[in-house]
Amino acid sequence: MRHYPSDSPEAMTRVVALTLLVDGAIDLSELETLRRNDIVNRLGLDHARFDKVIHEFCDDMLAYVDLKPSGQYELDPESIGHLLAEVGNPELQKKVLSVMLDIVNADGNLAHSETALVAQAIKHWKLDLVH
Repeated sequence: MRHYPSDSPEAMTRVVALTLLVDGAIDLSELETLRRNDIVNRLGLDHARFDKVIHEFCDDMLAYVDLKPSGQYELDPESIGHLLAEVGNPELQKKVLSVMLDIVNADGNLAHSETALVAQAIKHWKLDLVH
């Protein structure tokens, strides 16, 4: 998979792309959440660059990830860890986690894959959600 500079808008967007796709498809309510919460601008990108990073992520998934028996492309926890590691700044991690939570809650149906991804991000980033 391609790499982006650490803490770049592209690195953050790739984690968002994974969040959008982790349950197998991008739901219309997730797209509405992106628009309503001005997520593209919050990540520091314009819409054209955001779309390009999403497309690049999809291309990488098709090129580097195996198709599972379920019919979905799934990244292994180690690969997800590499994506999460590209966001090292604690403030940016909190920003990305907030976006992730907006997305996974958008359709009112929290899939196991979404829960697992959010849990992995919190653990990987060692975020304390209490304070």
